[in-house]
Amino acid sequence: MPDTAHGLRHVEHVMGTAFSFDIRDEPTPAVHRALAEAVRQLHRVDAVFSTYRPDSHISRLGRGDIRLADCPPEVREVLSLCARATRDSDGYFSITPAGTLDPCGLVKGWATEAASQLLHAAGARHTCVNGGGDLQIRGQAAPATPWRIGIAHPLRPGEIATVITAHHDLAVATSGTAERGAHILDPHHGTPVTTFASLTVIGPRLTLTDTYATAAFARGEGARDWLETLPGYEALAILPDGQQWRTSGFNRHGS
Repeated sequence: MPDTAHGLRHVEHVMGTAFSFDIRDEPTPAVHRALAEAVRQLHRVDAVFSTYRPDSHISRLGRGDIRLADCPPEVREVLSLCARATRDSDGYFSITPAGTLDPCGLVKGWATEAASQLLHAAGARHTCVNGGGDLQIRGQAAPATPWRIGIAHPLRPGEIATVITAHHDLAVATSGTAERGAHILDPHHGTPVTTFASLTVIGPRLTLTDTYATAAFARGEGARDWLETLPGYEALAILPDGQQWRTSGFNRHGS
């Protein structure tokens, strides 16, 4: 966890992806401790929620080997948040998209936001926590300098589709097909959704922003109208033919 002239940076490989921490505050002992605790928490989340680990609580719960009461309290919290996302999205966010219990569409964003909150509670006010491409941003990159986040173009490797400027605390989540193919299912039909090459959603906090990105992607053609009904959220969609659309307030954040 090296100190730099600009603060503190760290990369942790966990939950099948890379989590990066960019802390622009003075790296005090309290901030160092919070970063170490955030890393420990990410590994705990992986142990509890990984669907790839047969011994995880979520895998055992899904098989019926244990009850919800036998799980750590964060399982109940996550399942409650998933239920809210399912209600908000008319069922397009689902924890059983392929017929088995899988809350991973919420867990990564939730874990990233929680890590950001640990840093904030320790006094770090200017941070960017990146969980596999989904970000929770706080404060500024430098005095009077906003964070600027490049969104990769899904159809043109090495190119940027837009740059999001964060003038205040902001979350950014992208769902897409570039890395994993058509892996998001329409839970009402059980079929892969191919409406978008990528869909980026901006909101205040990453847990819901991430779930709304997944739900909007799963909704397909109706995504834009639904996203326009969500106060405080904006989106950029790139279609497989390269065309784009943006919600009405997106340009306040993106170039």
